[in-house]
Amino acid sequence: MVKICCIGAGYVGGPTMAVIALKCPSVEVAVVDISVPRITAWNSDQLPIYEPGLDDVVKKCRGKNLFFSTDVEKHVAEADIVFVSVNTPTKTRGLGAGKAADLTYWESAARMIADVSKSNKIVVEKSTVPVKTAEAIEKILTHNSKGISFQILSNPEFLAEGTAIEDLFKPDRVLIGGRETPEGQKAIKALKDVYAQWVPEDRIITTNLWSAELSKLAANAFLAQRISSVNAMSALCEATGANVSQVAYAVGTDTRIGPKFLNASVGFGGSCFQKDILNLVYICECNGLPEVAEYWKQVIKINDYQKSRFVNRVVASMFNTVSGKKVAILGFAFKKDTGDTRETPAIDVCKGLLGDKGRLSIYDPQVTEDQIQRDLSMNKFDWDHPLHLQPMSPTTVKQVSVVWDAYEATKDAHAVCILTEWDEFKTLDYQRIYDNMQKPAFIFDGRNIVNLDKLREIGFIVYSIGKPLDAWLKDMPAVA
Repeated sequence: MVKICCIGAGYVGGPTMAVIALKCPSVEVAVVDISVPRITAWNSDQLPIYEPGLDDVVKKCRGKNLFFSTDVEKHVAEADIVFVSVNTPTKTRGLGAGKAADLTYWESAARMIADVSKSNKIVVEKSTVPVKTAEAIEKILTHNSKGISFQILSNPEFLAEGTAIEDLFKPDRVLIGGRETPEGQKAIKALKDVYAQWVPEDRIITTNLWSAELSKLAANAFLAQRISSVNAMSALCEATGANVSQVAYAVGTDTRIGPKFLNASVGFGGSCFQKDILNLVYICECNGLPEVAEYWKQVIKINDYQKSRFVNRVVASMFNTVSGKKVAILGFAFKKDTGDTRETPAIDVCKGLLGDKGRLSIYDPQVTEDQIQRDLSMNKFDWDHPLHLQPMSPTTVKQVSVVWDAYEATKDAHAVCILTEWDEFKTLDYQRIYDNMQKPAFIFDGRNIVNLDKLREIGFIVYSIGKPLDAWLKDMPAVA
């Protein structure tokens, strides 16, 4: 029986291993983590992450061929294939601060694998890592190997949160990179055989190590670039009276471009896009390619610009101040169908409004008050370090209340900001919301999900990203 162990029970490790266990009943899968609360949650009815379909998969396999444990060393020692799915946060100090990936957790995982291994192992990079990480990991393992042979593979994940289980069941592609040596090719085949139990052969791509590592960063950079491109257009649409949805549709019907990732919004979020682009920028700089680095930096600059433009629009529309005014924030997760708040644009928008002394009432169906308070009181990049290194009890931001109902959030508010595209926000009773708000009542739609004409009929002053401006907003332009 093939034994697989995954170090790291987070957003990638948990779902990926659960699906491998489901699809490969003859493989024993152990997911290990040093966090006791996290493993306890994986073994309970309340899983530590929300992902549609995940519950069912875990319940079918847990205790049969899927195990969650804090006994890291035992399971690593017994495994044939070890997936490493630990954090690779952006460095906050030292060389490459603010751009380079911090490989501390990766390195300690590699040293531990070398320490406890008594048999040959295939070590698989599952976390997103900078190109050439495998070389560093290889060096650590071979210098501490005690005669044991290690093969390093890169098998980056391409999951989208909210559809992760579906993505794992029917992936566009599975990418496996390894050394171009007989041992490397044998290791690639061993991992390929696992995936081939449910993924069609033609979707399993094999490459050299560096191509696999770089493909992950490239894929995220290209996706983020599309969002920044349409968001840059949204600013021009507002200035000229064009409608960004119509422009995006017209552009997306070109088969060379395609329609995906062309929705204008308040900005992109999630744990990967910004981090991976910063990483790419750093790698380009280290390899003497400043022009290429500058090009990718611009994708992040536009994303930051879009968030501050949104805040400026809110403040400018409301007589140039939100001081003491109640602003309802609908949605805090970085996108619908996930409770994940990592790098969510909502953080910067909320901080911007708090900076102007606004009072915020926040509602999100999947994000807890503790998480929201934590995010609003944390320094940039802190979210990506393990929980025990984050502020334990976040200092409560006094101007923020978190409620569990959209109507409660909007009651007596001067304005509503929609920051996540949850389906329920499309079907709210906006007449009821309007009746209970201060007047003039504003809606700032950061996700372009509401019906502008209907809301204007009710009496709202509406701002929707990249759409022709309400007459009111033309009279009160946002000054950056």
